[in-house]
Amino acid sequence: MATDIKVKRGYDLRLKGETEKVLIQAPHPRTLAVKPPDFHSVIPNLKYKKPGVRVEAGDELFHSKYRGQVKFVSPVSGVIKEIIRGERRRVMEIIIESDKEIVYKNFGELNIDSADAETVKNRIFESGCGPFIKQRPYDIIANPEDEPRDIYISACDTAPLAADPEFILEDQQKEFQAGIKALAKLTSGKVYLGVRKGTSSFLKNVKNVELIEVSGKHPAGNVGVQIHHTKPINKGEIIWTVGPEDVAIIGRVLTTGIFDVQRTVAVAGTDAKDRKYFRTLVGAEVSSILGEVNTEETRIISGDVLTGTKLSAKGFLGFYDNTLTLIPEGNKFRLFGWLPFTYNNIPSMSKTSFSWLFPNKKYEINTNLHGEERALVITGEMEKVMPMDIYPMQLIKACLAGDIDGMQNLGIYEVIPEDFALVDFINTSKVEAQEIIRMGLDIMITEVG
Repeated sequence: MATDIKVKRGYDLRLKGETEKVLIQAPHPRTLAVKPPDFHSVIPNLKYKKPGVRVEAGDELFHSKYRGQVKFVSPVSGVIKEIIRGERRRVMEIIIESDKEIVYKNFGELNIDSADAETVKNRIFESGCGPFIKQRPYDIIANPEDEPRDIYISACDTAPLAADPEFILEDQQKEFQAGIKALAKLTSGKVYLGVRKGTSSFLKNVKNVELIEVSGKHPAGNVGVQIHHTKPINKGEIIWTVGPEDVAIIGRVLTTGIFDVQRTVAVAGTDAKDRKYFRTLVGAEVSSILGEVNTEETRIISGDVLTGTKLSAKGFLGFYDNTLTLIPEGNKFRLFGWLPFTYNNIPSMSKTSFSWLFPNKKYEINTNLHGEERALVITGEMEKVMPMDIYPMQLIKACLAGDIDGMQNLGIYEVIPEDFALVDFINTSKVEAQEIIRMGLDIMITEVG
């Protein structure tokens, strides 16, 4: 029997620029990139120090310095074109010039039904699928030496203009079921699958899972909310989470023996010319999907508008992202924009904007912050969008103070930055709550482990 979760505290940011449910095969990308910053807390140990080396799809590019079993592999065959470094020679991107026809390293097909848990786990991490599995607490890549209490997958994304997991998985049902079957072997607990309440898709009939039916406002689709309302994380417990299409990738790699990492991307936003779903590869250059984009006028976001990352016109898709959002840059000055009721064409929870009178209206937004950072004061607004039994304001302050005991008592183990995305959007102090929570989590990793 499914567990029902209805989220009342939250906010649906209704935006124009939704993606049409049409799937198109994107042109084969000329270049792709694996970006170490996508994998938080990983220090890459490069296998190839210089460009010019030829690799096959599935060949190791680097591994985690402190967890050698966690390998990061090439999504295509080709030549390592460039290794981009940042401050202190930190590796930012490994760019690969792709072959027109991909040559795959063969790991061998695996019979998931007959394989034991250790064999399945070793194959997942050996083949480069390990980075698709994340750990709670801390939102870092899972340690293959751990056994999780449970595994959670959310196939219900309530973020604004986010890709629809049900549509993405429609033609990957066998791979998704194979991935679920493999993940179920890795825990003595349960595999939980969050789906939209009332859905009639194949997801309701997936085997080896405990269904969670989700309804209500964003962030109802966040896996953290689903964990909190079913079996909250206690100190010392470990939970693994996997994205829905990443489950299908794991299933495909295990059953075919090759690292075939197709990524379905929803192009959304009012500045997007062709708002459809595109089938490409993990880490593909965004120009192969979007064409030319004037980034002086348009912001390209890998991900959704609340949690995504800004990209250049020559940038590369984020490792975990299924959405590319294009919205106008907010570089236009508004005279007397600080006055109440002056501009009411923006969504807001505040009644100084008339948008609260039109709850179903969709808006065109830009990147304007509508204010500067100011004192962090108690207003009660953060609690209105936090559907967990935690105090967001107090937790933010504990993170800023580096108060370990305070963070533990206030629920730091249950949250990750995306759970504070709406706090970023609605709070009048304009503090970067997601960055602060990430800083708090990093303190906990260092001090508690």
